Amino acid sequence: MRTFLTISTILLFQTAATGADTASASPASALAANLADTVDWTGVYAGIHVGYGRMDGYFETAGFAPLDSNLDGRLFGAFIGFNRQFDNNLVFGIEGDLEHNSNDVALQSAFGTISGGADWQGSVRTRIGYAWGPILAYATAGWVATHIEADLIGITTATETFGGYTAGAGVDYAVTDRIFGRIDYRYNDFGNGKLDFGAAVVDSDLTQQTVRVGLGIKF
Repeated sequence: MRTFLTISTILLFQTAATGADTASASPASALAANLADTVDWTGVYAGIHVGYGRMDGYFETAGFAPLDSNLDGRLFGAFIGFNRQFDNNLVFGIEGDLEHNSNDVALQSAFGTISGGADWQGSVRTRIGYAWGPILAYATAGWVATHIEADLIGITTATETFGGYTAGAGVDYAVTDRIFGRIDYRYNDFGNGKLDFGAAVVDSDLTQQTVRVGLGIKF
C-alpha cells in the first residue's frame, strides 16, 4: 500500500509540472515556433520600398574650379527577385529594383545656374544570406545605374546615365509564410560620366548611401 501511494504521488507531481509548462507557453511563442517551421524563402517575390539617399556629387570643367554638392532626398520604388534556400539554411538569390529619386539641386557655375539631379535609378544584384526561421539576414552586391538630367538655365539641357557598382546588407522578416518586411543599407558608386552642355562639358562623379524599408510578398 505504501509503495502504491508513493508511486501515485510521483505521478501526480509529474502531471502537475507538465500542465504548468503547457500553460506557461504563450500564444506568441507558439506562433513564432510554428512560423519558424513553415517559412521557406525559396521562390519568386516582389514588393515596394521607400527610403532616403545621400548622394555626393563632384563636378569639374577644364579650366574652372570644381564644384561639390549633396544631392540628398527621398526615394521610392519596387523590387522583384528569386531566392533558393538550401538545407543548411543558406539562401542565394538575385534581385532587381527600380526607383525614383527626389534630389534636385541648383549650383552656381562659371556658365550660369545649373539645376538638376538624379531622377531614377535601378540595380541588378546577387544576394547571399542565412535564415533563422522568419529572419533572413543577407549581403548583396551588383550593378547599379542612375539617370541624371541637368539644365544650364536659359541655355540648354544635358542628360547622362551613370553606371557602377552597389553593395550592402539587410534583413527580411517574415510576418506570415508569404508576407515579409525589410530594411536595408546600400552604398552606390555610380562612377564617372560627362554632362555635355555644348560649350561646356562637365566631368561628374557620383556616390550615394541609401537606407530603405519595404514590404514584400512571396508567390
